[in-house]
Amino acid sequence: MRQRKYGWTMLLLCGVCVSASAQKAIEFTCGKQAKGAISLSAEKRYTAPAESDATGRPAFGFDLVASPDQFAGGACASDHAFFFSVAVPDGNYQVTVVLGSGARSTTTVRAESRRLFVDKRSLAAGASATEVFNVNVRTADIAGGSGVGAKVRLKPREIGALDWDEKLTLEFNGEHPSVRSIAVRPIGDVPTVYMAGDSTMVDQDKEPWAAWGQMLPVFFGPRVVIANEAESGETIRSFTGERRFDKIMSTIKKGDYLIIQFAHNDQKNGSPETTDFQGSLAKYVDAVTAKGAHPILVTAMNRRTFDAEGHITDSLGGYPQATRAFAEERKLPLIDLNAMSKTLYEAMGQDGTIKAFVHYPANTFPGQTTELKDDTHFNSYGAYELARAVVQSMRDQKMPLAAYLKAGIPAFDPAHPDSVATFDLPRSPLFELEKPYGK
Repeated sequence: MRQRKYGWTMLLLCGVCVSASAQKAIEFTCGKQAKGAISLSAEKRYTAPAESDATGRPAFGFDLVASPDQFAGGACASDHAFFFSVAVPDGNYQVTVVLGSGARSTTTVRAESRRLFVDKRSLAAGASATEVFNVNVRTADIAGGSGVGAKVRLKPREIGALDWDEKLTLEFNGEHPSVRSIAVRPIGDVPTVYMAGDSTMVDQDKEPWAAWGQMLPVFFGPRVVIANEAESGETIRSFTGERRFDKIMSTIKKGDYLIIQFAHNDQKNGSPETTDFQGSLAKYVDAVTAKGAHPILVTAMNRRTFDAEGHITDSLGGYPQATRAFAEERKLPLIDLNAMSKTLYEAMGQDGTIKAFVHYPANTFPGQTTELKDDTHFNSYGAYELARAVVQSMRDQKMPLAAYLKAGIPAFDPAHPDSVATFDLPRSPLFELEKPYGK
């Protein structure tokens, strides 16, 4: 990894010098210059960091789209979405944002590749609210990996993606999104929840695609961090072959968690039968438990495949049942998303589920000249409903991980999904019409 010579990098590389929890935050303000804080302006745009920075500060600035265009009353605000990035090394970071401005605002905050952290915080003119959440940042480098320059083998579309670059990126979106200040602090004293899976779990980086894993962070408080390592197109074997599992194992520690969900590509790509699939599950579980971490198995959700009577048909072969059987044999926690998704989709109905998957007529998105029709991958509404099902299963089973959920999350019954008419998560300005890798 390139060693940028500002405070955080050298402290993190030093390891024994100062613990991450003891390090101070770097603060950015949209108001008057405050002691120790860096003042932001529309002209400050993010540029990739050089080998070293004479100022001692990491590279930072507004990024990807136009900067906010309103700087008044101690806030950065706009009538369009905007992004802010700061260069940081691999690791976990606590982010504190103070939202609000002199005008009425509703702000949704995402990080990295559209991980949801703050869902529509509405504030009156002049009001402020503080939100605290933890973000995992990674590059393809594998710390302590065998061989010089050990790296995850990224797919072409992953190269340069926000989930794998050298910076932490925040997206502020909504009706007049507004932020007063941003603070970022490296942390090492909270459990990390790693996620291994495919395109139905991954942080989908562009609209209209979404997956349940990127919705999960909004349900958790700042005593835990979600590290979604899932990737489109993966089988449980290719996840190992591309060294994605090595990446997890290079940093997973005692007290952490690993959520495992595979099946879609294992079933479609001609992979070996379920006995071999269970053998791979065993390798994952044994490696994780040897580190003192906790595996959680998830059965893959159904595809949108209805029969004439309006019931979901099995399109995943024996893989969900193989996961259930393995969990039973090894006495492992299991979230049966396959069963819950069947209930959810049948409650929505064949027509209703169209609103949960990537089904859009031509010209819905810029440059979209043909219909989008995908019965495997979800939009934000579908992904959010599946994440709610996962969270409810954690609570129903009183899993230890449920202790880290935010207070006051409403109960969720897959047989009574949220109405799509009431779902209002603002779309990110970044679009991709090409289907994710995988089946």
